[in-house]
Amino acid sequence: MHDLMLLALGAVLALVLMGLRTRYGSFSAQSGQDYAGDGPDFDPRRHLDGEMVCDGVVYGPTGRVVSRFTADFDIAWSGTRGVMREVFRYDDGSRRDRSWTLDLRPDGRIEARADDVVGLGHGTFSGPALGLRYRLRLPESSGGHVLNAVDWMYLTPDGTIVNRSQFRKFGVTVAELVATMRPRAVRDHLVPAGSEPGDVAA
Repeated sequence: MHDLMLLALGAVLALVLMGLRTRYGSFSAQSGQDYAGDGPDFDPRRHLDGEMVCDGVVYGPTGRVVSRFTADFDIAWSGTRGVMREVFRYDDGSRRDRSWTLDLRPDGRIEARADDVVGLGHGTFSGPALGLRYRLRLPESSGGHVLNAVDWMYLTPDGTIVNRSQFRKFGVTVAELVATMRPRAVRDHLVPAGSEPGDVAA
């Protein structure tokens, strides 16, 4: 009986520690306040504007890369409302389009909508970081599951944005995305005309 009680106590303690780690010591526990006062400041209307290119990888639940992609973004603002159109091209030849509507609030909050987002996404931007939480519905070809998504974008000193996203189901991380985003003019400068993005100049 004593051993059984110790085992139960140990299980409860492990669950409490896991909960504390998830709430305070994990990627999803970040908040805008963690970056307040740091610079450069992430201004969505400046740093997410016009034509941008994105390159990234998707990790599966085992931590191995399961997909690679390149994307083109076209973002336009009218006051505090922005529309961001995305075209993703994956290494298996597939393509996925998404259009976001972003509304900026005076207190640094963001509201986000998209066709494959269930309900309303909520986020904040502070210092060099922008975070967004939403529920993403996968296409039927991928099972149609609804995942809890957490995105964080970090502005680097040269204006490149590093994006990290986690996708969870029943509290378990099922995928993670890491990508870079930059204005198309920068990509065009780095990649000579007539060459492919993967080519290396001699």
